[in-house]
Amino acid sequence: MWVEASWLALAVIHAPPAAATFLPTLRRRLYGGVDERGPLGVILVHRGALFLAVLVACVFSALNADARELGTIVVGVSLVGFLVLYAMAAAPARRPLRSIAAVDAVGLIPLAVVMFDAWG
Repeated sequence: MWVEASWLALAVIHAPPAAATFLPTLRRRLYGGVDERGPLGVILVHRGALFLAVLVACVFSALNADARELGTIVVGVSLVGFLVLYAMAAAPARRPLRSIAAVDAVGLIPLAVVMFDAWG
């Protein structure tokens, strides 16, 4: 039960940026006034689609134990990758970066649970 709950917690962490794929108002709130039709706007929609893939991997891993090793790699790259980039940028206090880093840091707890289950 803890393993499945941890996978679902990881899915929830990735839900807001995934939802930005479909919600221009959420993209504006998260990323500011970006031209939706410009290159950065397209990249942000694509970024949301990639987060949707991470979310789907988390849900699939919650339901299918055979997918969990790959699922841990996918979600680990997402969480740890952002935290490393945030640290390399000298941990800026600006929102939303600080909030994302805090949520991703908390996400390391369920990530540890699912990694131990998949690889332990």
